[in-house]
Amino acid sequence: MLQRIQTIWILLSVLAAAFLYITGQDVEVFGNTPIISISSIVLVLIGAFSLFSFKNRKRQIMLNNISIIINALLIGILVYWMQNLSGGIDFPEKGIEPVFPLIAVICLFLANVFIKKDERLVKSVDRLR
Repeated sequence: MLQRIQTIWILLSVLAAAFLYITGQDVEVFGNTPIISISSIVLVLIGAFSLFSFKNRKRQIMLNNISIIINALLIGILVYWMQNLSGGIDFPEKGIEPVFPLIAVICLFLANVFIKKDERLVKSVDRLR
């Protein structure tokens, strides 16, 4: 069912990945390779697939865990990029790109908590039947 609270958290993580795609167009980490753009598109697709696989909670948790790993790698890459820019880290000048994967990790973690809570509720109801 799409009206669950974890749907909102997954949707927020998809929005964070979309915003990372929009703001990360000027990020060049390893030359001209568009790592940020490709990974943002992959995160949006995984998030959308996770969003609509609400009937299979185990698959949803697995997809969210994959997204958390990709977002954690993106945080590392973006921090590396910010460290290598001239002038050190100064957020108003460098951008807010590392914030979006951090928001997505937090939202996906909360979504997994609520999915597991749903799973426990379903198992407890099945025991009563």
